[in-house]
Amino acid sequence: MAKKRPKKVEDCILAIDAGTQSIRAILIDLKGNMLDIVKTPIEPYFSKNPGWAEQDPEYYWKNLCTTTKKLMKETTVPKEAIKGVTLTTQRDTMINVDRDGKPLRPAIVWLDQRSADKTQVHLPGYLKLGLKAVNMLDAVEYFITEAEANWIRQNQPDVWDKTHKFLFLSGFFTHRLTGEYVDSTANQVGFVPFDYKNQSWAKKSDLKWKLFPMDESFLTDVVQPSELLGYITRQAARQTGIPTGLPVIAAAADKACEVLGSGCLSPEIACLSYGTTATIETTNSEYVEIVPFFPPYPSAVPGAYNTEVMIYRGYWMLSWFTQEFGHREELIARKKGMKPEALFDQLVEDIPPGSMGLTLQPYWSPGVKVPGPEAKGAIIGFGDVHTRVHIYRAILEGLAYALKEGAQRTEKRNKVKIESLRVSGGGSQSNAAMQLTADIFNLPAERPHTNETSALGAAIDAAVGLKYFSDFESAVSTMTSVGKVFEPQPKNVKIYDSLYNDVYLKMYKRLKPLYEDIRKTTGYPPER
Repeated sequence: MAKKRPKKVEDCILAIDAGTQSIRAILIDLKGNMLDIVKTPIEPYFSKNPGWAEQDPEYYWKNLCTTTKKLMKETTVPKEAIKGVTLTTQRDTMINVDRDGKPLRPAIVWLDQRSADKTQVHLPGYLKLGLKAVNMLDAVEYFITEAEANWIRQNQPDVWDKTHKFLFLSGFFTHRLTGEYVDSTANQVGFVPFDYKNQSWAKKSDLKWKLFPMDESFLTDVVQPSELLGYITRQAARQTGIPTGLPVIAAAADKACEVLGSGCLSPEIACLSYGTTATIETTNSEYVEIVPFFPPYPSAVPGAYNTEVMIYRGYWMLSWFTQEFGHREELIARKKGMKPEALFDQLVEDIPPGSMGLTLQPYWSPGVKVPGPEAKGAIIGFGDVHTRVHIYRAILEGLAYALKEGAQRTEKRNKVKIESLRVSGGGSQSNAAMQLTADIFNLPAERPHTNETSALGAAIDAAVGLKYFSDFESAVSTMTSVGKVFEPQPKNVKIYDSLYNDVYLKMYKRLKPLYEDIRKTTGYPPER
């Protein structure tokens, strides 16, 4: 009897996704299917001082190695089927390393709120006058105070003097995997001298070198998404379990990869990310600033841009609310063997659209630049009918209102009407959140076929880079699809339209003087 031929093994890509809450290693085939996944929860940060957010770079690396080793050990996918590796990470988490590639201090995580002293960055008087004349001085001073490099240089000069490279987390991981100091242009999302319009390091004449003074040698080489970063070294293979010699293909930062993995290639489709930070993004072939002087970031598609409006605390607010006020629901959820968020998601189904008039403005992150640095979170419209579940739904609605406002700014600047929404991130798994999003935007809200859109976007970059597809259009067409679609309900649309236009949009302007008085009296949020 003739032996059966072994079943043909489909080629696949190893995508590593290092987010704020976890590190994932996922094997993804060329049809966009998740073949195998290992997820390792991580501590987002530790805080030695109020407002600080830091993490040990070796902790990140150790957990990456643990995750990939477990995947390589447990997967039934043959190693020879894995044709390449790609990487996507959280944005604006910065690491100083010495000449041996060893971290000199803890990474400053993107959630960090410390401020550099703007007076120690010397701008010529004529330049300040010119910036003030075009109403740009406040924005420039904001960039100076936010820059991690400026704080380290001012407060830890010994660390700065020993620094060989100043890396994003993506660059740190790439060096550990390949031995090369190289990174993707689409990972350069932070306060460094990067030219976002031309997607390259800025020329020495660029103002950014004055805002973020550093030696040019501190920066990595950069390549476009889908280009080669290097190959897995023998040392990296021993530590991670990933086969030696596999090509490592450049992808993009996590938000940009989410946009690509959700199938958003043109500004008619907006990608809503319901994660720790909530965002609305579009992909555009042209450079468009939604907020003047705040650049669009590089897309996971080479040469394209992602317009973006962020709600900094986003779906973190749900975890915060559950932790601070949802103890009863936590106990009930534990007895039922479910997460508190899943229980709340069931309970909000019984709360009518509009939360009986309870309206929330989601500016929980102090010192946000948009709508203004004095902005605070607010909830109005309380009555004796309201419960914790009403507040929970009001948070969901407030986030959607804020993103709708961002969508309207985006449409105005892009000069393109948004026709549909793709919603990704952990919050997209909530049916209640998806339905109220469709109702508030009065647009279909589409859930991608997988929740792992960031890893999928990185895998699409790798698939194009490895020549499985000739272009991104064909890769996206093959590797992404739409799952469940939530259609707007006319009755709900009418309620939300009225609350959005007649209440929500008027809140900030009317509360702004009170926010300013609170800031003046309490010193919170602090002046930058």
